[in-house]
Formats: sequence, C-alpha cells, structure tokens
Amino acid sequence: MTAVLRAQGLGKKYGRRWALTDCTLDIPAGHVVGLVGPNGAGKTTLLSLAAGQLSPTAGGIEVLGGRPGGGPGQLAKVGFVAQGTPTYAGLTVADHLKLGARLNPRWDAALAGERIERLGLDPAHKAGKLSGGQRAQLALTLGIAKRPELLILDEPVAALDPLARREFLQGLMEAAAEHQLSVVLSSHLVSDLERTCDYLIVLVDSRVQVTGEVDELLATHHRLTGPRRDPATLPANQHVVSDSHTDRQTTLIIRTDAPIHDPAWTVSRPGLEDIVLAYMARPARTGHRPVLEVQR
Repeated sequence: MTAVLRAQGLGKKYGRRWALTDCTLDIPAGHVVGLVGPNGAGKTTLLSLAAGQLSPTAGGIEVLGGRPGGGPGQLAKVGFVAQGTPTYAGLTVADHLKLGARLNPRWDAALAGERIERLGLDPAHKAGKLSGGQRAQLALTLGIAKRPELLILDEPVAALDPLARREFLQGLMEAAAEHQLSVVLSSHLVSDLERTCDYLIVLVDSRVQVTGEVDELLATHHRLTGPRRDPATLPANQHVVSDSHTDRQTTLIIRTDAPIHDPAWTVSRPGLEDIVLAYMARPARTGHRPVLEVQR
C-alpha cells in the first residue's frame, strides 16, 4: 500500500506541553481520508506538520516520499487549506488567483478561472465582502488549482451553515474524483465525513485508535445487546471497543470478522458516528490504546 503520509513516533511540543505525542500512522494514497477526534486530540498539529508549517519535536513524518516543506518541489505537491479557510480580506478574488499563480509552479489558471465562474464569484469582489461559504470555496479553489498530489484540509467547514457545508464538500468530492487527488480532511462532524470520505482515522490523545476504509469499518463492527455479562468472557476474536451495563443488560460494540453465533445476543449494526464515539470514549476507560487497522 502506497502511503501519502507516514508518521512514526511523531511528536510536537510547545514549551512544556505536548500537542502531539507518539503518533504513528500510514495514510494510503487514492482516498478521501477523514481525520476525526475530540478537541485537543492533535489533529491540527498533525496536519500542520504534514504541510511543513511545523517541525517535529520527536519522531518523523514523511509526505509523498519526502520531508514536509523540504523545498519548492515538495511544497508544490501538497495543497493546504488551514482551519477557518483563511483568505486575505483586502484582496479581490482576482488578486487571490494572481497570487496563487505567482506562488505555485504547477498553477492551473484555466481550472481556477473556470471554477470561480461556475461558483458565481465576482473576480472584482474583495474576500472580506464574501460570505463564509464563498470564502471557503475560494480557499478550496486555490488549493485545487495548484495541482497538488495531496490536498490537506483542516476543519474547512466548521464555521459554515449546512447548505454552504454541503456545497463545499460536494465541490471537494468532485475535484478529488476529477483530478485524482488524495485528500486528508479533518472534522468533528462525523455526518459530513460519512458522506464525503471513504477512509477514516480516529485520533484521540494523539494516538490512532482505528484506521480503515469506511465500508470495512461498518461491516466489521457490531452492537450486541443481551443479558448482563462480563465482556472478558467473549471469544478472543471479538474485540470489545465499548461496553455499557444496567443491572440486567449489557450493550457492547465489538469488532470482528467472524459470524456471531451466540443466541443470547441481539445483534445490530452501529452507524459510523456510533463507532467513532466508541473509540473516542475508550482512552478514558482504559490506559491501553492499541491501533486497530481495518483494510482490504
């Protein structure tokens, strides 16, 4: 499997505080990858390291086979849309495209112009006068028109209304398919990731809890409901992700590739949000955080 991003024992420290510690993962090429986790999990720090905006304090990171930010050639391969989809309020839409052309050797002016026209953005309007959704689309246009191999987006839709979010994500999906982009998209909105991404990484306390293709994650996780039981009594091939209990009933979310034959259980399929929340809750309950990888 070709990795567009590979981290090994990666860490970033600000003063005495570690924003990211011992992060190890491989992100495969050819996917729209959703990176999800609670606030403070290290998502923004990880993506900033991948974009070359930060240098690691510990461990290593490799993007598209090279060091992030390691020269013009490496920078040209990666597009980055930072949190809040920043633009320059005093510059017009046309100014942004001119700036993109000057800064990016692979700049595709035709692509940028066509996209701006299709979005109905007036080239003469200043970015500060655009709506949040329009600014986000402008930032996405700049990221796509540099013709990167990998496009990184950090919480790009967090501040947008539902319609603007849907339009932004639809444009992203179309661009990824048309230009064969690998995409890494961080978000705390699991419903958006479920519609957009075909690969998921759950990051909690800077550690990867689970990683895999969304279809495989959905197929291999199950909710079991039945008489109260100690999860330790389950077969070894049924990995317990989360458990909750009442006096008489136990509810588990487990991961397994094998059929579940025990008639005491009522078996159902959890949604992607249920799976994500189960993994996000695990570290608070257990000190051991193994990485579970699900892939074809």
